[in-house]
Amino acid sequence: MKRSPYIRFSREEWARLRADTPLTLNEEDVEDLQGINVSLSLEEVADIYLPLSRLLNLYVRAMQELYQVTATFLGHPYAPVPYIIGLAGSVAAGKSTTARVLQALLSRWPNHPKVALVPTDGYLYPNRVLESRGLMRRKGFPESFDLRHLIAMLSDLKAGRSDAQVPVYSHHVYDIVAGETKTIGQPDILIVEGLNVLQTGAEIHGDAPRVFVSDFFDFTIYVHAEVDVIRQWYIDRFLTFRERARTDPTSFFQRFIGLSDQEAREHAAWIWREINEVNLRENILPTRERARLILEKGPNHAVQSVSLR
Repeated sequence: MKRSPYIRFSREEWARLRADTPLTLNEEDVEDLQGINVSLSLEEVADIYLPLSRLLNLYVRAMQELYQVTATFLGHPYAPVPYIIGLAGSVAAGKSTTARVLQALLSRWPNHPKVALVPTDGYLYPNRVLESRGLMRRKGFPESFDLRHLIAMLSDLKAGRSDAQVPVYSHHVYDIVAGETKTIGQPDILIVEGLNVLQTGAEIHGDAPRVFVSDFFDFTIYVHAEVDVIRQWYIDRFLTFRERARTDPTSFFQRFIGLSDQEAREHAAWIWREINEVNLRENILPTRERARLILEKGPNHAVQSVSLR
């Protein structure tokens, strides 16, 4: 029998690892942090994300001490380098909510108050480029991302640069916002959230040595749920976006408001089956065991167990 490299914790076992870590969020904070159709409770934050923030704080503190020791050895002044967390999982799995909760909790620890969040959606090629390359039905697949620029940004941050700019993606219009960027600065912690961030299978260019997004991560997390469960979450989210578009003519989902409810469900199910599930099975799910920690969710979006490698 093959032994797992992970230690698996039930929800109750994991919650006890919070120890005496204080809860620094309230009900109003939690309401602001939850995503579309992703229920989040203060109990979930206390049981799951507070112990995780404690673990990450210990890792970050140890890494900061290691950098200081190395600087002393080299006779150089200590220059802080961001601790980078990679967070992966399927479309509609709740990655964005997890990332926002961790950002909020980690920024309240005294030794790393600057916590930045970069969704890799900003590194998708613009729709016009995807259309010209015949990739619109491959949006979200590895080849639809500008990995070279994402890796350049991470490399700059690890080299100590403080002027990194990241592009902005709008789920409202389903495209890159032309000409808009966000300055990352020099955070103590950077959370990079996206579909394919744990992959190691794409060359950047030509015969150059392979460099992957995951090479820059100090800690990695995968948000997991069963495929049929995520499928329903995706359909529910699609219907929510469609309903909101009824009063918003600028929304990408305006094009679906003429469909009946049944037709909208069938169309969402088709998108999931033909695009998102294919990407999940071929590219995303195979990277799960590369994560240091796996959050396993049940149908109600609550984390049922945690596996730590």
